[in-house]
Amino acid sequence: MLNHIIIMGRLTRDPELRYTSTQTPVTTFTLAVDRDYANRETNERQTDFIDCVAWRSAEFVNKYFQKGSLAVVSGRLQIRDWTDREGNKRRSAEINVENVYFGDSKRRDSDSTTTNAPYSNNDYSSQNSASSMPSGFEELSDDDGELPF
Repeated sequence: MLNHIIIMGRLTRDPELRYTSTQTPVTTFTLAVDRDYANRETNERQTDFIDCVAWRSAEFVNKYFQKGSLAVVSGRLQIRDWTDREGNKRRSAEINVENVYFGDSKRRDSDSTTTNAPYSNNDYSSQNSASSMPSGFEELSDDDGELPF
């Protein structure tokens, strides 16, 4: 059967790293994921808060992600039955994380004042000449020969 889920969202708090009795690391965190469509009346998007459990990538998540970080998570959806303190049976859904990716771009400078703003195509579109392009890029003309597409 197929059980694969991919989501992108922001961490609602710093990841929580713990170790099992056999010293296996496990990290839990919650992602806030906006829904694709806004409410027609209020024009606001609803947000889902999705619990995630990372085993293989536990120490990686704990080291490189913190509250507010944009993360892309892939894994499988897992439903867990449990009993609360009052003896009521509960059910919760969580993602058993297989892979975690950075959703933000790499910081451009090494100082801490730099933001994690994503790359924008507008960064180099102020002029339409090859001299304004970053090194390694050059503008193609219509007669550049055969292109594979």
